[in-house]
Amino acid sequence: MINDENTNKLYLADTLPEKYPAFYRAFSELLDKCGINHELLKGTRDIWARDYMPIQVEKNKFVKFQYTPDYLNYKKYQNTISDVSTIWKQINKPVEETDIVLDGGNVVHRNNKAILCDKIFKENPKYSRKELKSKLRKFLKVDQLILVPQQPSDAIGHADGMVRFLDDSTVIINDYSKEKEHFQRAFKLALDNAGLDYIEIPYQPYDNTKTIQANGIYINYLQVGENIIMPTFDKDDDKGVLGSFNELFPNVGIHSINSSEIANEGGILNCISWNVEE
Repeated sequence: MINDENTNKLYLADTLPEKYPAFYRAFSELLDKCGINHELLKGTRDIWARDYMPIQVEKNKFVKFQYTPDYLNYKKYQNTISDVSTIWKQINKPVEETDIVLDGGNVVHRNNKAILCDKIFKENPKYSRKELKSKLRKFLKVDQLILVPQQPSDAIGHADGMVRFLDDSTVIINDYSKEKEHFQRAFKLALDNAGLDYIEIPYQPYDNTKTIQANGIYINYLQVGENIIMPTFDKDDDKGVLGSFNELFPNVGIHSINSSEIANEGGILNCISWNVEE
């Protein structure tokens, strides 16, 4: 698969500047400062571009999964589901389509490995677990498919809010020490069984007033090429996490932006972005 450090183009939903003009203005200025080529996807209905856009598995190969998440099943959310077929005409590249239900935010990948939250089994009951894993390896073009448990308090179930690759053998994970012990054990066991080492970073959503809020989840950062943009939230941990990122990624430019406004809706920087290699 295409690693984030190999991407050179970023797309954002045109809903973002409409809904969050102040944040978008600051974010686009930072992207320009970083030299990140970016433009808007026209005709979107939701700011979370990552989830409904196809996944790039090779430079000129994309796979379109079905974006029908259970958390949008309610009638009041139906008008937020974007018509990807119409949006895709702007990209004008071949795309392979599958009937598998999968959000882009639930795919964390590097080279021949991909990590997904095990919510995919509930979302695709027509397939056995063995068949679904086989199909996912085929469509994502990976040899190793790693399934981690869904966090009990998280109805969304996206892996990009839980874990990210540092290199081929190491991942960065949330410090889940305040979560239920059975979840902590199952999560780390999945990584151990996959042969992955892990480094924990602060995870502080506990003073949020609503469970949907993602404030305090630093792991949902954005990387495009040699630049990482890290979310901050006016929290005590902001400075320490920024220092940790500089140590973890010594050869990457580390930048930050206050993301509290969009985090209130349940997602952060990786969620609003769709980065590709052109």
